[in-house]
Amino acid sequence: MHSPAAAHHPAAEAAAAVGDGYAVRVLEPSPPAVAEGPFWADDPAHPGGRSAGPVVAPHSGADLTWDNLIAARADLVDFASDRWLGARRQLPVLPPNYPSALFDFHRLAYSVVAEARYQCNGKFGLRYVRGGFGTPFFGDDVQVRVTGDRLVVQQAGQARAAPITTLREAGEFVGAAPGTTAAEHDSPELGDIDRPLDVRADVGDFLGAWFGLATAALEELRFSPGVVDPERVQLWPGHFDPAIAAGDAESGRRATYGFSPGDHSHDEPYIYVAAWGDIDRSDPFWNEEDFNGASLPFRDLVSADDHFAAAVAFLEAGYARLNR
Repeated sequence: MHSPAAAHHPAAEAAAAVGDGYAVRVLEPSPPAVAEGPFWADDPAHPGGRSAGPVVAPHSGADLTWDNLIAARADLVDFASDRWLGARRQLPVLPPNYPSALFDFHRLAYSVVAEARYQCNGKFGLRYVRGGFGTPFFGDDVQVRVTGDRLVVQQAGQARAAPITTLREAGEFVGAAPGTTAAEHDSPELGDIDRPLDVRADVGDFLGAWFGLATAALEELRFSPGVVDPERVQLWPGHFDPAIAAGDAESGRRATYGFSPGDHSHDEPYIYVAAWGDIDRSDPFWNEEDFNGASLPFRDLVSADDHFAAAVAFLEAGYARLNR
């Protein structure tokens, strides 16, 4: 059982699990903190760089996928599945009273978790972490993350966890006053920072699974052959969704590809393709009325036999339509 209070190093843990002879890539940020621009963060799934052996990655853009390795190494199934690297499981059911809890997780994400990173280096992007979401490592190898219903601060190889109560107490725990400097245009109002947050473990666990699936699928799209100018995967605290942009902007073929956990127009999570240019509304794929693009609702995604494969297929269908 994973303990949220345990310090972690995802890249080193994966290397130890796989053993010598391979260079491994993962989905989560790892120490040490990156102190150079423009990203001030590591790129854990990127297959490039010097390596002493075949690169094993959570996407098909490297020498081997984790699933390739698992085919010969059944001992890696649980490790990979738990981290959305391979042997990917199905999404859990949507918890009851989901929208109200989602709202408070969103407030916590931008006003405390992202704010802590922003106050250090001016960057507010978040990432998927095992069981939830958090910052890349910053400053003195610090990471702030949320796992289930626990807030975790890891620094220099030591971690401490606390239950999530209010925004004020969360800010005191991480050492950053709750604020809106890390907010984007879709961020909810900061509101009463002393109101108890509706932050439940079942919703936190669901978000961890949603963000894990999202990151794995987006990295697959990012490193697919022929995809033009893809961004790094980032969990934007304003929208509270992992997303990338890809495609040629000058020709009107660029779009944002993302996984919303739900918003003011959608009570349930959905995957989306938001085109930057014109789309052919006669094509039923482009079904969204709230933005210029398409969405795959949660209810349709979870009806598929393989949630990961269905998510990737939807992203690829959007990209193909815009890049014919």
